[in-house]
Amino acid sequence: MNKQLGTISNKAIAALVIIGIVILYAISGYNGLVSQNQAVNSAWAQVQNQYQRRMDLIPNLVNTVKGEASFEKSTLNDVINARARASQITMSPELLNDPGQFQKFQQAQGALGSSLSRLMVVVEKYPELKTNAQFAQLMDEVAGTENRIAVARRDFNNTVQQYDTSIATFPKNIFANLFGFKHKEYFQADEGAAKAPAINFN
Repeated sequence: MNKQLGTISNKAIAALVIIGIVILYAISGYNGLVSQNQAVNSAWAQVQNQYQRRMDLIPNLVNTVKGEASFEKSTLNDVINARARASQITMSPELLNDPGQFQKFQQAQGALGSSLSRLMVVVEKYPELKTNAQFAQLMDEVAGTENRIAVARRDFNNTVQQYDTSIATFPKNIFANLFGFKHKEYFQADEGAAKAPAINFN
């Protein structure tokens, strides 16, 4: 009888230990996924900051270029319209869980970057603008911002890769599904997206 009780007691203890280990692993796995999700949100915030910096520079750039009476209005209108379209998409972390909206966001930002690049090419025809100190400073800031955007996007993609790998790998995928951790979208390398506008004042 005592042997039977001892055997039952040992089995109960072993079962409790196993349950305890599973619970601790689940807590650790959940906390790890929360940390990685926060890292993605933090990297996304850096992307937002750089895109917002570009959006903030554009009105000053447009106003400076408008001072050149003969400047091509269609090029300026393209930049203004592209900025307006890009500003209509809210850059919230929820965007990362919606592939369709994320693609629209990326396309809008890509179109804005392309219109800025075309503006830089057209500026080459206007020597007065190229010698304007305010314009030159704005161009430096735009070029610097484009480089920061490229770096922020790369860092974001690296962080998302780590997160997506975690939620897809067994056994963390079980906790990810259980607690609603979703796949995040990457920035795709569309044509010219990672290049700063070509600026040549020679």
